[in-house]
Amino acid sequence: MQNFNSKFKSDLKMRCYKFSLDIISLADELPNKRSSWIIIDQLIRSATSIGANITEAKASSSRLEFKKFNEIALKSANETKYWLCLLRDTKLSKKERIEPLLNEAIELSNMLASGILKLKNKKF
Repeated sequence: MQNFNSKFKSDLKMRCYKFSLDIISLADELPNKRSSWIIIDQLIRSATSIGANITEAKASSSRLEFKKFNEIALKSANETKYWLCLLRDTKLSKKERIEPLLNEAIELSNMLASGILKLKNKKF
């Protein structure tokens, strides 16, 4: 079971890293408009924060700190979903380009939420 958990954590970290790269790639495709700049700035901040906080969690000095960094990562994932929906609905990017990113944000959010619930229910 330990090997599975290690692989899961590694896969989550790598998925977050790839997701950050995909968001940065999207940013470079957007039109050079003021509305795009504002949305993409917030989107890059929230999307890259997911993986950064997971990385920080790994270096935590306590279980409480570990849980807190994962909760921040979850909040960032939820914020990322908001910005992606806003980009899609303002038609600053094609729906076909946004939907896979939105689906990945939803999956990352679900994975983080599941992990946090397990942490909250686990007794030491």
